[in-house]
Amino acid sequence: MKIANWSKTLKNNFLFQAVADKLKQFKSKYPEKEIINMGIGDVSLPLADEVIKACTFAANEMGKSSSFRGYSPNGGYDFLKQKIKDEYKNLGILVNTDEIFISDGAKSDMSNILDIFSSGNTCLIPDPVYPVYLDTSIMEGMKIEFANAVEQNNFLPEPDFNKKVDIIYVCSPNNPTGAAYTKNQMKKWIDYANSCDAVILYDAAYEAFIEDNDLCRSIFEIPESKTCAIEFKSFSKSAGFTGMRCGYSIVPNDLQRENASLNHLWSRRHATKFNGVPYIIQRAAEASLSDEGKLECQKSIKYYKQNAKLISEVLNKLSIKFFGGLNSPYIWLKCPNNMTSWEFFDYLLQDLNIVGTPGSGFGKNGENYFRLSCFASREKTQEACNRFLKLL
Repeated sequence: MKIANWSKTLKNNFLFQAVADKLKQFKSKYPEKEIINMGIGDVSLPLADEVIKACTFAANEMGKSSSFRGYSPNGGYDFLKQKIKDEYKNLGILVNTDEIFISDGAKSDMSNILDIFSSGNTCLIPDPVYPVYLDTSIMEGMKIEFANAVEQNNFLPEPDFNKKVDIIYVCSPNNPTGAAYTKNQMKKWIDYANSCDAVILYDAAYEAFIEDNDLCRSIFEIPESKTCAIEFKSFSKSAGFTGMRCGYSIVPNDLQRENASLNHLWSRRHATKFNGVPYIIQRAAEASLSDEGKLECQKSIKYYKQNAKLISEVLNKLSIKFFGGLNSPYIWLKCPNNMTSWEFFDYLLQDLNIVGTPGSGFGKNGENYFRLSCFASREKTQEACNRFLKLL
């Protein structure tokens, strides 16, 4: 028996597990300290009333023979897929229900999608970026190339038409930097992918935070994208579903490679490896897309945006350079006094009792940067701001 080769090359700890381990050690040593966690991007507000009503109604349905449901249809229930189709229609985008696949979240989909590609393909991954892309590509035996996201290009790398790659990861608005591509900038990636038969894996998990109409809310707003892109979205941040687990992917029927439909391959993979999202959760997701549900969810998003504004104002007062916080729930700050990312992490934890995420965990270009999440409660966000002002 032999174990997978990736076990010898992948880092021992996932970034957020490493942060959690450090926090656990600190708490065991200083149990009296009040810690404010602005590290992991977990929401703090409760679910919308419409979502709770839908959960309750669906749970009661499951208690009756006449309305009980077992396995979800492959790809998800039509009632949720129709709501998602309507959301795209509001953006002027035509999406067919058979192009929508309901899943338990964007993280899972962004990882699992590589099952339909052969190992040995070259993946182009932004640096810095959400570590799941890199870890999964290593696990699947892919070759890795990096697109450098740095201050000089506003953390928005552009394609190099002189290089040939097969799979391109794009996250916009970006986690961790908060940078987001305009439609014109995204058009360059579409042209590049179509020119070399690459496939773009477009993570739009944070599109609900976009305010600027020039920014790309869906890659399918760009002509010719359906021949080269797969889009992934999640209800985790838009509807507070981090504990509910629901998301979806859009795999266009026009997306073909080697005379094969990637839509059909993804459907086949789903049928074999995934038994679907629970009926109750899918009804909850449907409710979040109702008129009333969207109004309630927007209130939560505005709440988190206000948190971002509070943090931004404090950092401006302290003359600490930062990015994000607008069109994004993350603040990407430059560590003061030339501290490394982990040095700043230790400083915040020890002296301010605040937890964030070291930028180096998102890639080598993240060194000397630090990510703060805006998903804490208003009270804790305000207290964190007070601590920043007092001690920094």
